[in-house]
Amino acid sequence: MSDHIIWHNPKCSTSRFVLAAMRDAGIEPVVRDYQKDPPSVAELHAALTAAGLSPRELLRRKNTPYDELGLGDPGLSDDALIAAMSAHPAVIERPVVFTPRGAALCRPKERIFDLLPGQGG
Repeated sequence: MSDHIIWHNPKCSTSRFVLAAMRDAGIEPVVRDYQKDPPSVAELHAALTAAGLSPRELLRRKNTPYDELGLGDPGLSDDALIAAMSAHPAVIERPVVFTPRGAALCRPKERIFDLLPGQGG
């Protein structure tokens, strides 16, 4: 199993850019179409911890059921938000990348360069 993973949406130009940058760096990551294979609640907790993000920072609002699900409610707990992300993966922002150098939500897309060997910070 590769130690490089991308939670990818092939329809997203940012996600495609990040995947191409990884491949251009000689890395063939495990590509997980997170909408077809949604992360579990436990995987989301681990991803948030690894990337140093709050659940709200990983929420995607544009072109998702974010509003319909009421995810903007400030009273929702982190656990409720994570459960919603697992049940409705379209509300997970992308791409999320995991590497030996760390994990990150690669928005802006150039953030990938911080995670690639011999590049970034």
